[in-house]
Amino acid sequence: MSDLDLVSINAIASSSFESAVQRVLQFLHRRMGFQLWMLTRTQGNDWIVLSANDHGYDVKPGDVFQWSDSFCSRMVEGNGPNIAPRCQLIPAYASAPIGRKIPIGAYVGLPLYSPDGSLFGTLCAIDPNPQSEHLQTELAMLELLVLLLSSLLHQELQAQENLRLKQKAEAEAQLDILTGIYNRRGWHYLLEAEEMRCSRYGLTAGIVVIDLDNLKQTNDQQGHAAGDRLLQRTAYTLQTNVRPCDIVSRIGGDEFAILIVESSREDSERVVQRIQHNLARAQISASLGWAMRSPTARLQEALEQADKAMYQNKNQRRQFYTHSHLS
Repeated sequence: MSDLDLVSINAIASSSFESAVQRVLQFLHRRMGFQLWMLTRTQGNDWIVLSANDHGYDVKPGDVFQWSDSFCSRMVEGNGPNIAPRCQLIPAYASAPIGRKIPIGAYVGLPLYSPDGSLFGTLCAIDPNPQSEHLQTELAMLELLVLLLSSLLHQELQAQENLRLKQKAEAEAQLDILTGIYNRRGWHYLLEAEEMRCSRYGLTAGIVVIDLDNLKQTNDQQGHAAGDRLLQRTAYTLQTNVRPCDIVSRIGGDEFAILIVESSREDSERVVQRIQHNLARAQISASLGWAMRSPTARLQEALEQADKAMYQNKNQRRQFYTHSHLS
């Protein structure tokens, strides 16, 4: 491990996580070779490349592969070693689907964990050719570097959580006066701030769009005061069915949006079901659509998909009501 003076530990430790990863990947390529070094993020079965030092595989940050196909998934499960100079001698690696798609003769992989102990991703490397068994002596150094990167990651994720709270506080100057939730301007400010985190750390997030079905009818038949109470009741119902870190906004006259931060598809779906249930309990008739930010698309695209799904839901509801009345 004395060769670590080739790259300053202090320089890595004082860097941002992103910069530290790049320094580590460059150092490891110089020291150990390998055509591809990566720092990845796992989300469900998505295996997302956050940073890459590539010299032959044509892999770049933002690329997404299937986690279940990877050597890393088998390594994390304990079915293969961290260092495999000859992958074909390891049954778990020899049978991995990714090995049938690209040439992999040697492999290195270690897990990185989130502050809560869940798997964040991996530091890994592959080369088309088998390597010397001497690579096994590098494991202690690799574990030290992963420990350092994990420490930086934990510090930065905590700092980002504090930043998110600060940004939400700053956006309170952009609240909807009637409902007390964020207005359209505050929504877009916080959406862009969250997009930066999603892009940098490979986070997923859900977006929900809700449109009231009968605000105009309520205003026309019961007066605008009743319409205002309907808007306030809707905002309250939405706000009380999400986490404090999530963002609830009124983005139009009768349209609301929710950003479910750092959420898997399953978690987002549970939030949507809870919202639908409690809107019905509050006797609020609304159309709803939702979508997930994918690793290869921005939150704005998820918003557009959720909006489209909401209008599809609204049309289906109209057709149902029309058919019911005709029957």
